[in-house]
Amino acid sequence: MTEPAVHLDNLAKVYRVYEREAGLGAAVRSLVRRKSHDVRAVDGISFDVAPGEIVGFLGPNGAGKTTTLKMLSGLLHPTSGEVCVLGYEPYRRQREFLRNIALVMGQRNQLLWDIPAVDSFELNRVIYRLSRQQYQEMLDELVALLELEELIYKPVRNLSLGERMKCEIAGALLHRPRVLFLDEPTIGLDVTMQRRIRRFVGEYNRRYEATVLLTSHYMADVVALCERVVVIHHGRLLFDGALDALVERFAAHKTIVVDLPDGVRNGRAFAAYGEVLEERPGQVTLRVPKANAARVTGQLLADIDVLDLTIQDPPIEEVIETVFTQPDS
Repeated sequence: MTEPAVHLDNLAKVYRVYEREAGLGAAVRSLVRRKSHDVRAVDGISFDVAPGEIVGFLGPNGAGKTTTLKMLSGLLHPTSGEVCVLGYEPYRRQREFLRNIALVMGQRNQLLWDIPAVDSFELNRVIYRLSRQQYQEMLDELVALLELEELIYKPVRNLSLGERMKCEIAGALLHRPRVLFLDEPTIGLDVTMQRRIRRFVGEYNRRYEATVLLTSHYMADVVALCERVVVIHHGRLLFDGALDALVERFAAHKTIVVDLPDGVRNGRAFAAYGEVLEERPGQVTLRVPKANAARVTGQLLADIDVLDLTIQDPPIEEVIETVFTQPDS
């Protein structure tokens, strides 16, 4: 059996937060007795990621995603539990471990601001001890894949957000890591740039069989790249499985789109079948409880002269929102 590239077993991270009331008296009292409470940023999560797998790592702000990625990349020491990446304990920061992973954070800069990106790339070449040939081959490939021909010679401060993000990704991948931790890599980018970044991540995964753990608030990223998702909330694991299974488990409604012949338009009549989401010439969109979808479809076909009828799952954004609003067990 193949060993997982990423392994978490009951992983937890607890922070002690100190607090005091406002005022001089409270400040003096805090010198003697400080009040504190524990915050469980990550609360005993367990999952594996197979070599070459792309997994979406989802959760609302404050769920513990970034904290988990920092523990996986060795930036934070776990409070308890077990974590293993490519057979290494990340917090030991061994050289061979660091040569095989990359952490890309959409809100953090690794490139030096006032010099061209290519100069920062050269610094990374030295840090990772790449030969000139290895470096040039990978740089040429990344420049072609990300369309960086003219960008890498400009000072980073002169690049747009999307251009800088492409250079950030290239700089993180020069050493050809086997595991990528991507934390919101498309945040703030326009739709076109998001699509280019997604296409690049998919191509890198295919070329090098890289393992990818991806966090993103853009569900288009997840749908395009991930067959499997791991969902956490309040530091706890809520779901681990196929994206289709997530929809099947948490989607409470189905959407029925009905195409009609000319002249058949009556929103009040269609309201008897379900909630009318949209009505326009020749088409009505209904939302019905998932359990009633088959019965309602049969009634529509029996009662109305229908040109076409389509049953759809709700948008993945709605499903994820439903997952986040589940009561804590």
